[in-house]
Amino acid sequence: MLDRIEKLITSCPTAVLCSVDERGYPCAKAMFAPRRVEGVKEIWFSTNTSSQSVGRYRTNDKASVYFYDAATFQGVMLRGRMEVCFDAASREALWQEGDEMYYPQGVSDPDYCVLRFVAENARYYADFQSVDIEL
Repeated sequence: MLDRIEKLITSCPTAVLCSVDERGYPCAKAMFAPRRVEGVKEIWFSTNTSSQSVGRYRTNDKASVYFYDAATFQGVMLRGRMEVCFDAASREALWQEGDEMYYPQGVSDPDYCVLRFVAENARYYADFQSVDIEL
C-alpha cells in the first residue's frame, strides 16, 4: 500500500498544504508538486519565505499535506511536522532552472526557502475505503 501512496504523491501536479493559524484554525494552500519525495514519510517543497504559511509553520510546526487524483478517486492525507529550512544545502538541493522567475536573486534569495515535511501518519482513500496508517 505504501508503494501505491508514493506513486500517487509523485504523480500529482499539486498538493494542498495545511498549517495552523494563531487562533488554532487550519489554513489550506495549494502548492506545486513536491520537489523531492523520500518514500511516503519525507516530502520537500520550495516556497517564498514571506508567505503566511511559512510564518505559521515557524510558530506551529503541525501540518498536513493532501494529494489526490480525481480521475481514479483516490487520495491521501498525511499528518506530521513541517520544518522551514534556510540552509544552503537544502536550498541548493531543491533549486531548479526557472526558479529565478520567482527568486530573482537566485538560490541565495532571502525570499526563497524550503519546506521539509515529515509524516507521522496517513489516511489513504482508494477503492471506496479508507485506511489509517502509522508511519
